[in-house]
Amino acid sequence: MKTKSIAGLAAALTILAAAPGYANGSSQNKGPARIRMATGGNTGTYYAYGSAVGQILTDKTKTPITVQSTGASKANIQLIAAGEVELAIVQNDVMDYAYRGVELFNGEKISNFSAVAGLYAEVCQIIVNAASGIVSVADLKGKNVSVGDAGSGVEFNARQILEAYGITFTDIGKQNLSFGASADALRDNKIDAFFCVAGAPTTAVLDLATNKDIAVLSIDRDRADQIIKKYPFYTDFSIPAGTYRGVTQEVPTLAVKATLIASNKLPEDTVYQLVKALFEHKGEIAQAHAKGAELAPTYAVGGISVPFHKGAERYLKEIKALK
Repeated sequence: MKTKSIAGLAAALTILAAAPGYANGSSQNKGPARIRMATGGNTGTYYAYGSAVGQILTDKTKTPITVQSTGASKANIQLIAAGEVELAIVQNDVMDYAYRGVELFNGEKISNFSAVAGLYAEVCQIIVNAASGIVSVADLKGKNVSVGDAGSGVEFNARQILEAYGITFTDIGKQNLSFGASADALRDNKIDAFFCVAGAPTTAVLDLATNKDIAVLSIDRDRADQIIKKYPFYTDFSIPAGTYRGVTQEVPTLAVKATLIASNKLPEDTVYQLVKALFEHKGEIAQAHAKGAELAPTYAVGGISVPFHKGAERYLKEIKALK
């Protein structure tokens, strides 16, 4: 998910300030009067998925959850840090950067949040023009490649994957384009390839494949192991054959995770009840949103490099997902 400017964050803060939740809840209650959940843009997967989860958790726990449209991962972590929301959906690599104060956060360490559960895969997809002759990530050297919006999580994913093949941004004709703009540029033969980190299938790639022959590059086993060792927020993922027109074989790659996080100010028992309801009613979540089908105990804990909230940890240990 791409991040937005600080101006976008300020706008989100203004909207959220009008919706008091845990921070302004009654001191008579053991838990929050209302929980605010930050997601993403209102046309994106985070918002749709978050809305489905929010409604189901509200019904099951009887704690109202207000879902907010925001600027996604980086902005969501900053909103938790500012005390403007209590829950958020973020990429697990971006939360790693925040916790360590690196990359997107560039010295700004944020540690007043904890992991609740990994939710679903955001897949590292490297889309190429099938007629370009590019068959390996190594072949991208010297090619025109879009690496996502400038400063986005996608740009960092692209840099890390290329690094494993000995390629830097100076070795390619780097362009910073959104997924839609990247698909248009590939269709018009203005670029040779682009990186897309999102749930698969991704709408922009589906649309592109209807009238352009594409291929999806795999990440070979040795390079994947090297990347995971250096950046433990990555996990293995295979794009199934048939995901896109022309993709006739499974494509081994990597993924980061859309992850639910919580403010450390949320009480342990509140988070315990939320994560318990999340897993006990995952069938209903899957019916409400297709990505709900990816929720699973083992998946929820893999590739999570920041500490779990005590409430989430308690439940995940009960179901043997954590030791």
